[in-house]
Amino acid sequence: MNYQTIVTSAENAILTITINRPDKLNALNKTVLEELAQVIDDFIANPELKAALLTGSGEKAFIAGADIAEFTRLDAAAGTALAQKGQALFARIENAPKPVIAAVNGFALGGGCELAMACHFRIASENAKFGQPEVNLGLLPGYGGTQRLTRLIGKGRALELLLAGTMIDAVTAFNYGLVNRVVPQAGLLAEARSILAVINTKAPLAVAACIEAANLADAPGKTGYEKEAESFGKLIATGDAREGITAFMEKRKAEFRGS
Repeated sequence: MNYQTIVTSAENAILTITINRPDKLNALNKTVLEELAQVIDDFIANPELKAALLTGSGEKAFIAGADIAEFTRLDAAAGTALAQKGQALFARIENAPKPVIAAVNGFALGGGCELAMACHFRIASENAKFGQPEVNLGLLPGYGGTQRLTRLIGKGRALELLLAGTMIDAVTAFNYGLVNRVVPQAGLLAEARSILAVINTKAPLAVAACIEAANLADAPGKTGYEKEAESFGKLIATGDAREGITAFMEKRKAEFRGS
């Protein structure tokens, strides 16, 4: 499918999704969000795709934020609806049963930082910058940024970034636990694909179960523990588990089939 603001390509069961508005530093607008929603739905539904890599076009920006010009037409009801729509899309990414990782090349600000945080984890280039500067506009993040940033780096650090509206560089983001790795920009996509290639050798049902359980880690009560035990019971009766256990005992590589 052809998109106005997104370029996609697939190789070795990995879908690469590139936000393609380099003249606007890949800023999120209505069209980007609508097209990204379609891409994510198609990715999840496609059995030939096992993982996705999300990045931005060019070397300057992953996504430098939202398209602020669109905000001038919003009243309170429209603003709430926009935030809810963005939250629903980002939750769809976060809860995808296949890994989606962000390859952050340059600025990841505002909605861009929120989108990166909605991915299952993040790889950053050395020139990456992260921030939630919405307070500078008299706003706060609307696509889940206040929640995910707090969960990822802790309340104190999150509130400092949210309240001051400042940026942090890639090394600081790594030290905070916001990104998993920092690599030279030239090797960013290769590094991300290398990680996904390893994940793609694992049992798909187990990968999906790990994502689902980990996403419940901050839920109240014992929800995450209950889901973990329930999923363990379901998985141990699958063909993939039998294959994995047998392969381990026979000292050979397992061949998983997703069943």
